Amino acid sequence: MAFTELYRSSVQTWEADGMGHMNVQFYSEKATSALAALSIALGHGPERVRTSGTRLVAADHHIRFLREQRPGAPLFIRGGVVSATAERLTCYFEMVGTVSNEVAASFVTEVALFKDGTRETLSLPQNLLDRIDPLKVEVPPHGQPRGLTLEAPRPAPALADTESMGLITTFQGEVMPDWCDATGHLATRRYMGIVSDSIPNLLAQTRGDDRSQDSKTGGAALEYRFIYRTAPQLGDVLTLRSGLKEVTTKTYTWVHWLFDVETGTCVATAEAVAIALDLVARKAIPIPDEMAERLKSFVVPGLGV
Repeated sequence: MAFTELYRSSVQTWEADGMGHMNVQFYSEKATSALAALSIALGHGPERVRTSGTRLVAADHHIRFLREQRPGAPLFIRGGVVSATAERLTCYFEMVGTVSNEVAASFVTEVALFKDGTRETLSLPQNLLDRIDPLKVEVPPHGQPRGLTLEAPRPAPALADTESMGLITTFQGEVMPDWCDATGHLATRRYMGIVSDSIPNLLAQTRGDDRSQDSKTGGAALEYRFIYRTAPQLGDVLTLRSGLKEVTTKTYTWVHWLFDVETGTCVATAEAVAIALDLVARKAIPIPDEMAERLKSFVVPGLGV
């Protein structure tokens, strides 16, 4: 098994968040760039995208964050195709530190072929499937799920049901031009960006925290599952509803449901395992008992992606 190098760059200062490390949305952005390079190897690169009006897009992401990346860190992404059906590819990517050669993050990505204008899902062409064998890889142990169970996605939830379930409104806003990809739809990284932007509001409403007033403690995601259900367009107004699935002594698992405000359509569902982080020592810390008890009051039975 030989991985193909698909991306090489570094962490930019503006990609760092209040925790001082690369924000989760930029992991997604770099993995999306890696998928674009893999698409070339599969014979469906930019020229084919332009002539056919179709492109390979992530439909389901499982991401593990193994080592934080600070501004200036050089990195690259390697990967390949794990398996294929007539409708989807399963791809594996891993982000690696150029100097340390340590894996910083892993991505198992379910990829579908979409029509640009309608976002209709199409069958994969045979000429693309014929190119897979030289790109075949296996998911290594560090890319396997640990804190999450990769079950089949739940039916799309309804916005009208979230209030009675006790979910919290953690984000609402318009899809801006710089959030969109070349087709005018919400870019893959911005789904994650919306969830990331929601976290300070989430913590304020569940723990009474104001991150702008505490520079010594924070949080970090260990693992994410994202199901991309529809593709919002420029000007759409989106709202995020969030709730806790589980709290342990060391981790808490959040579930986020993203909706179109006007139509009530579910745009995406996500699940994330997170830890509390000592920003001075750069180490995970146990969840204090008082905080854990408060968080448990926000646990909503039956949540999931």
